[in-house]
Amino acid sequence: MNLKHLRVFCQIVDSGSANLAAEKLHIAATAVSMQLSNLEESLGGKLFDRSTRPMSLTTLGQYIYPKAKALLSNARQMENEAKGIASGDYGWLSIGFVRSTLHSLIPESVRVMREEFPKIRIDLDEMLSEHQAENIRKGTIHIGISRQIGQYEKEKDMIYIPLIRDPLVAAIPINHPLAKKKTVTPSELDCLPFISFPKDPFSKFASQSLNYLQEHGATPNVGHEAKEIQTALGLVAAGLGITLVGKTVAKNNRTDVAFVPIKGKQLESEIFAITSSDKPSLVVQEFIRILCARVMH
Repeated sequence: MNLKHLRVFCQIVDSGSANLAAEKLHIAATAVSMQLSNLEESLGGKLFDRSTRPMSLTTLGQYIYPKAKALLSNARQMENEAKGIASGDYGWLSIGFVRSTLHSLIPESVRVMREEFPKIRIDLDEMLSEHQAENIRKGTIHIGISRQIGQYEKEKDMIYIPLIRDPLVAAIPINHPLAKKKTVTPSELDCLPFISFPKDPFSKFASQSLNYLQEHGATPNVGHEAKEIQTALGLVAAGLGITLVGKTVAKNNRTDVAFVPIKGKQLESEIFAITSSDKPSLVVQEFIRILCARVMH
């Protein structure tokens, strides 16, 4: 079975007969019959009841027809988009991002990109910062939006564009007494279990958060490990502990969690863009421009 077989089958249904389908497709009637027979053989059953005039669809034919139409439509769309990308009329931008940047950069930047370049297809792929460089090399994504704490290793074949210095704040259950304070010390956070995230062996974020608390007089007790930030904040909202998140995460976020600055020396994270140093495409360059403008805004 191939797309040509499906196209012939759908044309027979749409035209009402094999002869009319042959005229529409500009091929011989014998070719239409042969391709229909090949399709039926590959599917293991008849698509038309040939005892009726005009031919009517069998149960198998009724099942296949709408699915074949959808498949052909998707194939045409893919072909048109691919030709547009190849010719330069269209573009494709695949963005890898850490979930915490959904509260700061990603939504507005993508909206502006879509407005300015409506013919560019934009794909969003959530992934840890530690996985983004490798996915850029593979071509899975064109640019990554990452978050790291402190000094981080920079890959030689990547470009790093700093965007936001984002201090970490304490996420505290809204009804806890600490939620009413203007600032909290690391040691004050010991009264609740610590919720560690993300639960991933490649991520350093959780261990760096714990090290910071320990170095500043706290003795955190890990009560829960969450796979990602929204799960961690859900556990905080349920009163099961506290965690540390970037200050930008607090904007437009949950109302059942208090985000309280930490007194003294703050632990800062950096949000940055990462892309290949091998001549970034014009599409990637335009998205970087929009990201930087968003930061300046």
